Amino acid sequence: MKISIIGAGNMGGAIAEALLHKGTHQVTVSNRSEGKLQRFAQAGADVTTDNCRAAAQADLIVIAVKPWLVEQVLTDLTAHVDCREKTIVSVAAATRGEQLCQWAGQGPQLLTAIPNTAITRLASMTFIVPVRADEATTRCVRELFDTMGQTMLIDEAHLPAATALASCGIAYALRYVRAATEGGVQLGFRAAEAQAIVAQTLRGAAALLDVEGAHAEAEIDKVTTPGGITIRGLNAMEQAGFTHAVIQGLLASRPQ
Repeated sequence: MKISIIGAGNMGGAIAEALLHKGTHQVTVSNRSEGKLQRFAQAGADVTTDNCRAAAQADLIVIAVKPWLVEQVLTDLTAHVDCREKTIVSVAAATRGEQLCQWAGQGPQLLTAIPNTAITRLASMTFIVPVRADEATTRCVRELFDTMGQTMLIDEAHLPAATALASCGIAYALRYVRAATEGGVQLGFRAAEAQAIVAQTLRGAAALLDVEGAHAEAEIDKVTTPGGITIRGLNAMEQAGFTHAVIQGLLASRPQ
């Protein structure tokens, strides 16, 4: 598949990096600034500052620009490039499907995909919304993003919640890592040692949940013996507002 990525910022760059790492597709990266393109050229991508050139040679076009630029990019592409046989995937947050249809016209198949930055490590949680796409195209796009982590097919109404949980959630998980690392330093470890411990512990926790029927509370129960140190720690965190703070953070970060 020939894939062109329009925009080499954080998310566009992350997707390009992941695809180039996999090495199974022909990748073109387009960006207005040539400086951001150099590393992709060195990694084997075709690079250009001409969005229309990038789109013309692609089967699948990923729109990875800032949300306020999506209209300009899409209307320009569809005005100058025959997109009738192409698939366009927008990864711009807070862009509604009806807007994409209006801006792209009647030609291409359209989907929204919301990954997170862990896609650079092939570990993204990506949400796919078929805006105007048949089943075969939706399956193809989902399989593409499945190679860079995990995907979930959802409706557009759930995108704000999904963004809060997975896209913003990366920052929240890393904030826990930072806090736990600081606690580890206070407990007597060097910062690098404490971070390594916390990171591996999170990998282990995630692995425990990666089993059909697994439940977080059931796994917690396995390490909270009566009168033990774990339950004392959990209760101290709850007294400080841990669960409430997490829920309030998610609600606050849900796009309106």
